[in-house]
Amino acid sequence: MTPQGKQGPIQVTGEVLGLRRAGDYHVLTLTAPGIAELTRPGHFVALAVGGEHSSMLLRRAFSIYSVQSRGVYGGTLEIVFATHGKGTDWLSHLHRHDQVDIVGPLGRPFALPKQAVSCVLVAGGYGSAPMFSLADALRARGCRVDVVLGAATESKLFGVLEAKRITASLTITTEDGSVGERGRVTDVLPAVLERTDADVVYACGPMGMLAAVSAIATEHGAYSQCAVEESMACGVGVCMTCVLPVVGDDGVTRMLRSCTDGPVFRGDRVRWSDVGTIPEDTLGAPTSGGH
Repeated sequence: MTPQGKQGPIQVTGEVLGLRRAGDYHVLTLTAPGIAELTRPGHFVALAVGGEHSSMLLRRAFSIYSVQSRGVYGGTLEIVFATHGKGTDWLSHLHRHDQVDIVGPLGRPFALPKQAVSCVLVAGGYGSAPMFSLADALRARGCRVDVVLGAATESKLFGVLEAKRITASLTITTEDGSVGERGRVTDVLPAVLERTDADVVYACGPMGMLAAVSAIATEHGAYSQCAVEESMACGVGVCMTCVLPVVGDDGVTRMLRSCTDGPVFRGDRVRWSDVGTIPEDTLGAPTSGGH
């Protein structure tokens, strides 16, 4: 048992059940007995890539799109990914019955409101993947759920039809105007927040989008939670590439790892303009006179 009283992540050998295309993305379905039953919205998994003899030592982290805890194959999970490098290219060429080493569920999931409130979910590209299970959990608590999906172009949107089925309203933006409103999610978000009188904003997508969404939420008096999956590499706290400055309850800035302390953070606590740096007032930061 972990200090929080919850069972920690487990490592299993998953079997590929299916791999399909969805626009510019791939949706991979894997058996994951034990992991599926523990997963909450916002959790992610870390997959070993490249096969047994690969030189790719670090795992790759992926948001969990959906889970099924029962069925013919026991627990299963789905992830959504784009092909960016050797690791994701390897995943995109897997076949049914191939095996993949999986660790999960990892990270801190989204916190759910204790009461029925109005929630707006904002996602960029395949950042929408974890939002569907979140929407289900929020609706089960009686919350109103409105969704804003954005991408550069129509083929980079994910889950539009699913979003239409599960939300009170859906607003779509594309930067090229190929579908929905031309522009970015931040262009339409203020109007959505005013129309829905939203109490909570949940967001997942590129860091720049999260920074802007967080600022807009704060301006409208809404509490924001941002999932920063984009910044993670290994997903298990080893590579230290995912650290970012976050202000704690005591007002002190600390460099936290997205994969273990996140991926979900309060939007108003992340020092977005300082991401990629170690601010001088950070706890333990090198002094300006150091070398």
